[in-house]
Amino acid sequence: MWLSLLPSLDVFEQELLQRLTSDCHNTGALHVQERRLHVGVHSGWTFLTPPQVLLLELQCPPQTHRHSGSLTHTAGKQDISPSPVLALRGSVEVELVPQPPFALLFQLEYVFSSSTAAEGKLSTSSRLAFLQCLGWGAWSPFAGEGRRAQEVELQLRGGAIPNPFGVMAYRAPSGDSEAKGGGVHLSFQFFPPDSRPPSSPTVAKRKHTVSPAYDELRELQVSPSRSPQGPALSLSQLAATSRLPTPSHSTRSPWQQSIPSGHQASPMAATHQQGRLGIGGIVHLEVCVKELQDQGDDEAPLQELTFTHTHAPVIVLGMQHTGVRRRSSRSALAHLLSAGFPEVRDCSGQLAPLLQPDPPTATDPPSAPFNPHREHTDPLQTNTIIVQFLAFSRIPQAGVGPDWPRCIHFSFQLYRFPPVCTPRLQLIGPQPPPQTANHDSPSILAAVNKDGTVNSDCPGLQLHFPVGARELRPGEKKHFLRYLAQHSLQIEVWDSDSLLLIGSAAVELKPLLRQGRPAVQMLHELEVLTLDFVPDANASSLPSHAGMAPITVATSVKGRLHLRLGNVGGPVEGRSRPEELKDSSGMKAFGGGSLFSVSHMNARNTGRALRMMELHGDQMALLGTGVGLCDQGVGLHGQGVELHRQGLAEDSRLRKLHRMAAVRRSEQQGGAMEHKPYMWRCEERRELCRELRVMEAWREQTKAEGITNMLSRAITTQHTLYTPLGTACPLLVPLKNPFNTPHTISIHSQDPELSVVVDLDEWRFLQQQMSSCAPLEEGMFRLDPETLLPQVYLRPKEAVHIPLKYQTFVPHHSLPAQGVAPVKSHHVVQKLQSPAVGVKCIKVFFRGQDGKPVAICQVSVELMPHVVDQTIRFSHPERTFLKKAIRLPAWTPAPEEAPDLHVRCSDPNVTCDITTTAPEEPQDVQIKVAGCPSPQMKTFFIFVFTERWRAAPAQIWQVYVHFLQRLDISCVTGQLTCQSLVLRGTQALRKVKCYVSHPLEMQVEPWEVFVLPARAVQELQVRVRCVRSGLKFLQLNVVDEQQQQLVEAWSICVNAQPPVISKAFEISLPVGGGRGSTKKISYTNPYPHTHTFRLLSDHTHLLQFKEDTFQVDGGQTYSIGLRFAPSQSPGQEDILIYINNEEDRNEETYCVQVTYS
Repeated sequence: MWLSLLPSLDVFEQELLQRLTSDCHNTGALHVQERRLHVGVHSGWTFLTPPQVLLLELQCPPQTHRHSGSLTHTAGKQDISPSPVLALRGSVEVELVPQPPFALLFQLEYVFSSSTAAEGKLSTSSRLAFLQCLGWGAWSPFAGEGRRAQEVELQLRGGAIPNPFGVMAYRAPSGDSEAKGGGVHLSFQFFPPDSRPPSSPTVAKRKHTVSPAYDELRELQVSPSRSPQGPALSLSQLAATSRLPTPSHSTRSPWQQSIPSGHQASPMAATHQQGRLGIGGIVHLEVCVKELQDQGDDEAPLQELTFTHTHAPVIVLGMQHTGVRRRSSRSALAHLLSAGFPEVRDCSGQLAPLLQPDPPTATDPPSAPFNPHREHTDPLQTNTIIVQFLAFSRIPQAGVGPDWPRCIHFSFQLYRFPPVCTPRLQLIGPQPPPQTANHDSPSILAAVNKDGTVNSDCPGLQLHFPVGARELRPGEKKHFLRYLAQHSLQIEVWDSDSLLLIGSAAVELKPLLRQGRPAVQMLHELEVLTLDFVPDANASSLPSHAGMAPITVATSVKGRLHLRLGNVGGPVEGRSRPEELKDSSGMKAFGGGSLFSVSHMNARNTGRALRMMELHGDQMALLGTGVGLCDQGVGLHGQGVELHRQGLAEDSRLRKLHRMAAVRRSEQQGGAMEHKPYMWRCEERRELCRELRVMEAWREQTKAEGITNMLSRAITTQHTLYTPLGTACPLLVPLKNPFNTPHTISIHSQDPELSVVVDLDEWRFLQQQMSSCAPLEEGMFRLDPETLLPQVYLRPKEAVHIPLKYQTFVPHHSLPAQGVAPVKSHHVVQKLQSPAVGVKCIKVFFRGQDGKPVAICQVSVELMPHVVDQTIRFSHPERTFLKKAIRLPAWTPAPEEAPDLHVRCSDPNVTCDITTTAPEEPQDVQIKVAGCPSPQMKTFFIFVFTERWRAAPAQIWQVYVHFLQRLDISCVTGQLTCQSLVLRGTQALRKVKCYVSHPLEMQVEPWEVFVLPARAVQELQVRVRCVRSGLKFLQLNVVDEQQQQLVEAWSICVNAQPPVISKAFEISLPVGGGRGSTKKISYTNPYPHTHTFRLLSDHTHLLQFKEDTFQVDGGQTYSIGLRFAPSQSPGQEDILIYINNEEDRNEETYCVQVTYS
């Protein structure tokens, strides 16, 4: 099949481009980008199927490039010049109905592209594409001569005449090419299915592969206007309307440009055509567009724009302060050593050597590498980790006083010890003056007694964490040593009065490895860091559709924590065990000890008869009710068992009392037998007969169940797994076919957390983790199509191993509530958590084809405490979704070898996903949490995996989300703004107090302790006055003073607008000016009456007033005395002076530009 454009292809397309350029008034250069042919079957009313879109290529004429099966020209026609023609490679198969009304329709379509110009400059990297129909034609194969193979030549028609495609076709003006015998001629050869020539290849329906760009765009579907019976448009037609060549869609490429606002934007990809068609190529489509006819114009999805997140990701790993790290002075260190803190000594009483946690300078030698063999061969196998909290150095902060914080406490978790929340510690020592921000003044920490007094006898707080043979299970010590070598201890610092989080600090635990030494200790000075959400400085670059200013994350230092860590080694405390007595005959050894004690060591050598209550408690409960089974049936059996379970202790006590009463009666009678009357003996016989009937009925009722349980125990194998949270624990279970015929065994687990490993690659990976070499066949399991249960085929008497895997992400133990711990001694010993925080029993049934169990595997799972690598806390408004991004650092060893990261959340109601980026770029973990009422808190775990099978998490994060009530306040800087809040009482009466995060910028009335009645309503008056403009987040907590619990919390978002500057001044001051400089500015009272004014400044450390308030008569002038503090560094600063009235409303604002040179 080919098309001839007369007089020639070059002349035809050149004239066409000239007319289109003049018609569209397009200043850019037009180019022919694609040539297409639409082929479809029409019934006279509509298309049977959507037309196929075929791509035409340039080829030599048939006279010079003839081959077997090529077409020949019809006799009598004029020879075509040897210019190139448009040809179609291969064949096209269409489904025809052998009726005269059905016809083949053809449409020639060109794709044009033009460069766009912006602001008078031509941009070669942006092109607009549109389509144009050049002609159409129809041919009926069943009209006239009937069905036979024939050669057909058609002349395509153009113009504004109606056509089945419903588009406007191009037509040259009269007297031009068409009048001279030119135009578009289509030639092809038609073969019915029964007359296909044997030399030609089998004509198959075209199956075209679609590029990824087409997969992305196949949902964008647009139906042609004014032609409901016509076909759906192809993807190229999505780039333009069907009339004049007005561009409506732009091509998308790596050099994408913006589209003018008058056009509708939609993505089109042409990556595989850029090499041949240039920059702005359109996707080639030789496909059937049947999928595009199911949707209409209203169902076309919108194009997704590139969107920048409003909130920057929270960087949790490797969080460091960008400023210069400071160390305490020698005087501050001398002050700490003279405070009298407890010393760290080894088991022999010698002082532990003091190690440097990190080299102070680059010239110092680094610490020795970790040698695990030295740790395992150490004779002192017991380790006692000592954590001492010594002091806290305050750093002046904006919005708080110099004595903040007054009392603090800490929370952290070491290894698998329970989470620790220390009692409140008060800061004792000098306070840094606000003028000297670099003043180093560590405050000693001292415990607070129950009566509120300070315990100054022993400063600091010391915690001991013993880790020895009694605390660790066999084989766990290597995990503990790996934890010390690879992990850090994260400590959270809290304000004990307001229960507000001050910040967190992290310290490496690797120096705690003793490496053969009896004891070690280190002194640390840790920066307490916090993440502040502040407005982005580049807010002007935000697109208009974002709706709000972007918020970035800034790291600030809230203080410095002085901490001492130590590790004291000790010998293994052996248990006193009796010597074993061995028999020379080869019998089992006797463990020694008492013969009557049922201990773990001699349990196999002793025995004790059990009471009937212990063996058949349900039967004894039935006999105790006094009613037979014949009267109550099955319900009595269940009732008796329930009574036995509830009152076992009470029945045992009553039985002992009756026994003692019988013994006393026998002693009073002198041991003589009591002769009862005949009627009494008859009554006892009837009672015994009744009990025998009850026992016989009970046995008949439970016989089937007992036999079933006995048979089940015979085919049941028991296994015990010790697994932590999020880690996959593999298990091999032997399975044997007990029959003489082959069987297909179905495997069913009671718990989905215990599953069958059906993937061979996954099992190989698990084998490498547990160092096992159990064989596993390829294609061993088959999934049942109905139940989706794994099945395995077994030959007669064949035995195989079934690989199982247990993995859970749901914690089965509750964590202690966040708050201040009760007052204890300064010396606290922490105990390790129980080896099993939760025991779970799961059965796996192996059933044959008849549904009966062939074998049963009972797995007892003991969940071990897990290690938390990172603790993350968020504060968010209540009843709203929290959407945050947690950033992971880039893979530093080799970006191309970065692992495939996966994440999993322990809460199924929390969505957690990780973004895929380039190997050199960092990745973000996106989380979305549904809100709950204030002041509730949600806790969940995030598991980060570095391998595709997600067998063992590389990191475990514990996330806390504190939900608060939100209040938005808009104010002007330097001016007081008031807002009311409603505090609702709880179920009990409380004594509460309000605390704020920035006391100098926000005050609350009442500010003292007040009584909050039960279920009452209390109004709180919030007063906010910001001295600097911008967006700021404040927090208000209502704390129960007696229980130290959080009653209610608010998150207050303050948007401070800058004031109107009335006057501006300029002053130059020398650097290091000693006592500073004193100046005066005048202010005139504009009112006719006397007014009192108040002075404020946004830089209190640089500017102070001679008088904070002054009074001026009406129309008089007052000189305001200013004192500028000296500066030690050159620079320039704008200082605002707020002049407020008696109601604290801003009257005037002066700006003083101070230049330090």
